[in-house]
Amino acid sequence: MSSSSKGKEPAIPPLPNPPTGSANPAATLSSLWGYLQPALNHLVKSPSNNATKAPSIDVEYYAGIHSACYNYITAQTEVITGSIRKSDAEMSPNTATDLYGQLDKYFADAARELLLGAPHDDSDLVHYIIPCFNRFSAGAQSVNRLLNYVNRHYVKRAVDEDKGWLSINDVLEHVAKTASVNDTREKLSNKFREKRIEELKKWGYVDIGSSQLMTQAESFAEAASDVSRIVPILSLAHRRFRVDFLDPLLAVPKTKGKKVKNKIPKSPSGSGLPGPKGRLARAVKDLLESTERDADERDKLAGELAVVLRTVGIRPDHPLRKKLDRFAPPLTAG
Repeated sequence: MSSSSKGKEPAIPPLPNPPTGSANPAATLSSLWGYLQPALNHLVKSPSNNATKAPSIDVEYYAGIHSACYNYITAQTEVITGSIRKSDAEMSPNTATDLYGQLDKYFADAARELLLGAPHDDSDLVHYIIPCFNRFSAGAQSVNRLLNYVNRHYVKRAVDEDKGWLSINDVLEHVAKTASVNDTREKLSNKFREKRIEELKKWGYVDIGSSQLMTQAESFAEAASDVSRIVPILSLAHRRFRVDFLDPLLAVPKTKGKKVKNKIPKSPSGSGLPGPKGRLARAVKDLLESTERDADERDKLAGELAVVLRTVGIRPDHPLRKKLDRFAPPLTAG
C-alpha cells in the first residue's frame, strides 16, 4: 500500500443506474419518483467520508434522470396545453408543481429524521448540528445540479409569475411611497429593483458587491421565505432545514401550570431568574461561556454555527444571529 493511501477510507462507488426494464420512468409522477428517489437518498442520506461532499451517481443514471425529468415535464406541458382553451394557454401554466411539491416533502422528511437523531444533552447539540447541516447541504447542492432542468423550467417561470421569494405585494408599499403619476414603466421597474437590493442588503449584499455576492445574499433570502414561495431547489432544501430542524430547536418551551400570584419581580439589575430558552439558545450559551474548551475551538464552532443560521434563512435580527454573527466569516465579494 502506498503512503498516500494509508489511513484513507475507501471511496464510496457511484450509484449505478437501476434497472427499469421496459417501463417508462416519465410516464407518471409515481414512476418518476420511484426512479429518482434512490439517487436522492444516495446524495442526501447515505454515509459519506467527507461531510462537505456528497457521494456520486453513475453517469448513465445521471443522464437518465435528466432525460426522465425533461420528458415528464414536457409531457405534462403538452397535456395541460392540449386540454385548455387557447386563451388560457397563453397564461403559461406552470407544470412540475407536483414534482416540486414532492421534493419539498422529501427535504422536510430528511430534516425531521436528522432532528430525531439530535442528542438529548444540550452541550453536544452544536457538535451535532454543524456536520449534519454540512452533509445535508452538500447533498442538496448535488440534487440542485442534478435537477437543474426543474429550476430552469419550473422555478424560473414561477418567479416570473410573481411566486418567488419577493413578490409584488412585498414591494407595493415601497413603490407607493416613492412613485408619482408621471413615472414611466422603466422608472417603476427601477423602484422594484431598489426594493430588491434593499432586501438583499439585509443578507450581506453591498452596493459595490459582485454578482456572486448578490447570488449568495439572494440564496439566504430565498431560504428565509415562507414555504408557499417557489425558490430554487438548493434554497428549498435549506428552507426545510430551517423550518423542520432548526425552528423546533429555537422554539421557547411553553410554561405549564397556573400563574403564580405573588411572583417575585426581577431586580433592576436583571439578576432575576432567566426565562426559559430554546434548546439551541441554551447550547450556544454553554458553548460561549464554557471554560473547558479552547478559545480557538469555541470561536470556530460559533462561526460555523453562525454560517448555518445565515445560510438557512434565520433572520439577521434574531437574537441568536446577533450573538453569533461576530464569529462568522464575512461574505466573499469575489
